Amino acid sequence: MSTTDLKAASGILPDFTSPAAIRRRRMRALRDVLTRHLMAIGGVSVILAIVLIAFYLVYVVLPMFLPAKLSRLSAYPVPGPGETWHYAMEEQHEIGLRINTRGEAIFFKTDTAAVIDQIPVFPDAGSDPVAFTAGDPAQALLALAYADGSVVLARHEYQVSYPGDRRLITPAITLPFGSEPVQISDDGVAIRKLAAQGNAGKATIAALDDLGRLRLVSLASKESMLTGEITLTRTDSEIVPEQPVTHLAMDVDQRELYLADRDGFLSFYDIGDKRAPRLVQRIQAVPPGVAITSLAFLNGGISILVGDAEGGITQWFPVRDEANNYTLSRIRQFASQQAPILAIVPEHQRKGFLALDADGLLGLYHATSQRTLRVERIGEERLAHGAIAPRADALLVERGDMGLEFWQVQNPHPEISWRSLWGKVWYESRAKPEYVWQSSSASSEFEPKFSLTPLAFGTLKAAFYAMLFAMPLAIMGAIYTGYFMAPRMRGMVKPAIEVMAALPTVVLGFIAGLWFAPFVENHLPGICLLFIYLPLAILGAAWCWDQAPDRLRNRIPAGWEAALLIPVILIAIGLAIGVSQPLELLLFQGSMPQWLNETFGISFDQRNSLVVGVAIGFAVIPIIFSISEDAIYGVPRSLTGGSLALGATPWQTLVRVILLTASPGIFSAVMIGLGRAVGETMIVVMATGNTAVMEMNIFQGFRALSANIAVEMPEAEVAGTHYRILFLAALVLFAVTFVFNTLAEVVRQRLRKKYGSL
Repeated sequence: MSTTDLKAASGILPDFTSPAAIRRRRMRALRDVLTRHLMAIGGVSVILAIVLIAFYLVYVVLPMFLPAKLSRLSAYPVPGPGETWHYAMEEQHEIGLRINTRGEAIFFKTDTAAVIDQIPVFPDAGSDPVAFTAGDPAQALLALAYADGSVVLARHEYQVSYPGDRRLITPAITLPFGSEPVQISDDGVAIRKLAAQGNAGKATIAALDDLGRLRLVSLASKESMLTGEITLTRTDSEIVPEQPVTHLAMDVDQRELYLADRDGFLSFYDIGDKRAPRLVQRIQAVPPGVAITSLAFLNGGISILVGDAEGGITQWFPVRDEANNYTLSRIRQFASQQAPILAIVPEHQRKGFLALDADGLLGLYHATSQRTLRVERIGEERLAHGAIAPRADALLVERGDMGLEFWQVQNPHPEISWRSLWGKVWYESRAKPEYVWQSSSASSEFEPKFSLTPLAFGTLKAAFYAMLFAMPLAIMGAIYTGYFMAPRMRGMVKPAIEVMAALPTVVLGFIAGLWFAPFVENHLPGICLLFIYLPLAILGAAWCWDQAPDRLRNRIPAGWEAALLIPVILIAIGLAIGVSQPLELLLFQGSMPQWLNETFGISFDQRNSLVVGVAIGFAVIPIIFSISEDAIYGVPRSLTGGSLALGATPWQTLVRVILLTASPGIFSAVMIGLGRAVGETMIVVMATGNTAVMEMNIFQGFRALSANIAVEMPEAEVAGTHYRILFLAALVLFAVTFVFNTLAEVVRQRLRKKYGSL
C-alpha cells in the first residue's frame, strides 16, 4: 500500500474516490461551466444591446437622407374651357382649383378631373379679365383686372364637414373686400400686369397699365358689427419705373415690391409708407443678355426667387449693410435646369419650391439646405402652370396642350443636408452665414435652423472645462493617496471620494444652478483670485512645513501631512471670498461682470461654462480618482522597493516607475471620465443657459447635444424632421463615445505592452 493510500485510510487525507467527493467535483465542474456560459451570454447580450441601439438610431435617422420621390397618380384633359391662369389645391389635395382666362373658378376632383363647380369669380363683370395674379398661397387671395382698369379681390375657401361620418369638402369663392371692384385708374386705361396681397383686413394692389404707369392702391377694410357692411379706406400712390416692367411681385406683409425689367434688372421698392413708396435698390439680377422669366416669393415673403432664360434660379433677400440700410444680396443659386424657367411655385409652409421650364422639366428645390431634391422630365412640352398642395405632398402640372397631371410627392425632410447640419448657412434676415440652432417658432413662416455644429461645440466645451477642473485634482489626488498617504488615512479618504459618485447629477445641477451660479456672480473677483491664490497658499504651507523644526515634523506620522492642508485651504478660500466685494468696489467699479463687458467686450452669463465645468468636474472626479488610484496602488511593491533599493528617491520612483506602470489605468480613467463629461445631461440642463452659441468664453453658456435632446424631445413631432435630428444628435454622441473608447482601448493596450515588462 502506498503512502497516499495509508494517509487516506488513516483519515489524514480526504478520500477523493468516495461518492461524496465525486459528487462535489461534478457540482463544481457544473458550476464552472454554467458560470462560463452565463458570463459569455452576458457579454454577448451587452454587445448585442449596443449594436441594436446603434441600428435603431440609424433606422430613425436614415429617412432624412433619402431622395425625394415623385409618382404620377393620374393624367387627364384640362378641366373646363379656356386657357389657364392659375392652379391651387386644398389641404387634403382632394379638390383642385383652376382659374381660366374667362375669370371662372373651376373646382374639380384631383384624381378624376370631375368638375365639382364652375363659377365666375366676379359674376357681374361685363367682360373677360385682362390680367390676373395670386397672392401668398396661405392667404389664398385671387386678383383679376378688367379692361376698364378695375380689380376684383377674391379668396378661395374650403369648408369641411362630416355628414354620416364621411368627410365632405365644400369649395367656395368669397369677396373679402366687398362685392364692388376696386377702380385703379379713373381714365379707364387697361391693366397689363398685376400684383396683390391681402390679409387681416388689409390689401395692397400694384397694377401696371398700358401706359407704363404703376399704380399702388392700399385698402383697409372694416366690417360693421350691426349690419355686416364692409367699409374700405383707400390710399393711392404711383411709381414711375425706369425701364419697361416684365414681372411684379409683392411680399405677404405688403411692405416690399419687386419689379423685373427687360434688361434683367430687379428694382426693390419699400412700400411700407403707401403714400410715398421709395426705390431702395436696382441691381442686375441675372447675367447680362439673359432675360428674367419668372419671379416669386418664398414662403414668408422675405426671399425673392428669380428664374432666368438659361434655367438658373437665384435667391435674394434684403440684408443690412454697414450703414444699417437694407440692400438686396444674392444668397444662393440653383442651376439644375437649362431651359427658361416659366413658373416658380413656392411651398405653403416650408422654404421649398417647384420650378417648371420650357423643356418639360420639373424641379423640386429647397432653399435653406440648398438642395436640388428632384428634377423630373414630365414631357417635351413647356410647363407653365402648376400647383403644390399645402402639405407639399401632391402636385398639379399642366403640360401645354397635353392635359393636366396629378402627382404624389414623398419629400418629408428637404431641410436636411450636410451643409445645413454642419456648415454655415445664410438664413433669412441674417447679416451673414452662421451656425444656428433654432428648431421652432410660433410662426408658420419660420425657417428652421438645424445646425448641429453649435451643439457639438457646446458638448466639447463642457467636457473641456470639466476635465480642466477634474483631471489635475483627481489624478494628483490619486497619486498622493495611492503612493504617499498613510494606509489608515487612505482608508478614510478613498471611500469618502468614491461616495461622491453616488450623488445624483440632478442634485449637483440643482445646487450649481440655484446656489453656485449666483454665488460666482456675486463673488467673481474672489473666485478668480482663488485660481492664483490657492496654489500659492498650498506651496507656501509646504515650504513652511519644510522649514519647520525636526521635532515638530516628527510628531506628524508619515503619510498624514496632507491633513495639515485642510485648514490652510479653508482659510485661503475664506480670505479670497472675504476680499471679493472690497476688490470689486476698488478695482472694477462695483461690478466685475459689467467691467469685463465694457473693457474687453467679454459678456457674462450667470449660468456659464465656469459653473458647469465645476459641477461636472465634481461628478467626474470620483471616477477618475478611483480608477487612477487603483492603478497606482496596484503597482507591485517589488518594483517600488527595487527602485528605492537602487538609490532612487521616492519622487524618482513615482515618475519613472509607478506612473509608467500605472499609465494604462490612468489613461483609461481619463477617457472614461471624458465620456462621462461628454454625455452629461442634467447638470448642463440646470446649470447653463442652454444658448446655442459658439464662443470659448468661460463666462458664457452653451447648449450641449445631450441637454438639447432632453429639452426638446418631449415637444418634437414623432417622425418629423425635428424628431429625427434629435436622434441624429444621439447617434453623433454614440459615435463619438464609441470612437473615444476604441482609441482609449488601443492606446491602453499599447501602453500596457510597452510598460508591462517593468
